[in-house]
Amino acid sequence: MTMRTLDSLGDLVGTRVVVRCDLNVPLKDGRITDDGRVRASVPTLTSLLDAGATVTVISHLGRPDGSPNPEYSLEPVAKRLGELLGREVAFVPGTAGDAEPGSAPVTVLENLRFDPRETSKDAGERRAYAEALAKHGSAFVSDGFGVVHRKQASVYELAQVLPSAAGLLIAGELSVLERLTERPEKPYAVVLGGSKVSDKLGVIDHLLPRVDTLLIGGGMLFTFLAANGSKVGKSLLEADQIPTVQEYLRRAEDLGVTILIPTDVVVAAAFAADAAHETVAADAIEDSSFGADAVGLDIGPETAAAFAAAIAASKTVFWNGPMGVFEFPSFANGTKRVAEALTEVDGLSVVGGGDSAAAVRTLGFGDDRFGHISTGGGASLEFLEGKHLPGLEVLGWEADA
Repeated sequence: MTMRTLDSLGDLVGTRVVVRCDLNVPLKDGRITDDGRVRASVPTLTSLLDAGATVTVISHLGRPDGSPNPEYSLEPVAKRLGELLGREVAFVPGTAGDAEPGSAPVTVLENLRFDPRETSKDAGERRAYAEALAKHGSAFVSDGFGVVHRKQASVYELAQVLPSAAGLLIAGELSVLERLTERPEKPYAVVLGGSKVSDKLGVIDHLLPRVDTLLIGGGMLFTFLAANGSKVGKSLLEADQIPTVQEYLRRAEDLGVTILIPTDVVVAAAFAADAAHETVAADAIEDSSFGADAVGLDIGPETAAAFAAAIAASKTVFWNGPMGVFEFPSFANGTKRVAEALTEVDGLSVVGGGDSAAAVRTLGFGDDRFGHISTGGGASLEFLEGKHLPGLEVLGWEADA
């Protein structure tokens, strides 16, 4: 891996560094419900502070559509960051591009996306916003891995305006992801879930020649079942993707890759936490009590056990996407069993950010029980698809030959 890292910035004593973090955390009634991304930003900030720098932290939160919205303020995040750093953190309200440079050791500017230039499709507008942000420091550290797949002002143009380098979080993420794509220890299993198979096609395509076992759960499993000729009731189905899935099944067979598709599923009368439900064979969904109205909401216990066994037999496991509607206790078992199995892997276990990271924390698993929990769901997937990521390339990133 070739990329500019913190060492490339030289002596930082007495300098102010602008740090692009990913503090896009879930909030409820103004309170953070999962501070994982805030905690993940601490090592880089601490390293810079220990090196004698002062820092201005910038980030987005949610999608405020280019105008100030108190619902998406970073103020509660700044407070939590101060608690984690054990230092006073100044928060600057208003619009980040208009804020005057602060003097506190750590300053957090308000949500970058309160200004439409942050996500503008016009490169000139993004550049102007980056130049406004650049007045807050003499160097730039990019450490928001969750946004490196976006060409946005604080991710791409700011890295061109100021001397720039990747932070510890990004360097750590890349080290793990390159192990998954270039040098995974075998056997290698990839567990994919989530709602739509179309979101994972690129990952399947790129990883199929590299893995030994591919496990399919979540809403996407019903397109795989349909590709094998099964009826799926009112379960989530992307009928237009059936031919593509059938082609992947043929390719897997030619490559000697095992694709595990659920043999049983938990179906319900409706998409609701308290809906009546039962477990049925995966090829008999419409034979359930709910007939053609059945909605599949989780993998069944037989499948969960098979998935756990396949994971346990692997030395490298990457997981992205819940196995079912884990937010509803009645349909969380599959996701919980997969998470438990990952904690027992004798090798590298990687939770691929996004809903998967939220799931393991919601279900009570500590971050330290996994080899790595990514902070960037979409960015992780695009990396594993082999796509170009502008926020990394602008830092000089090149994959090892």
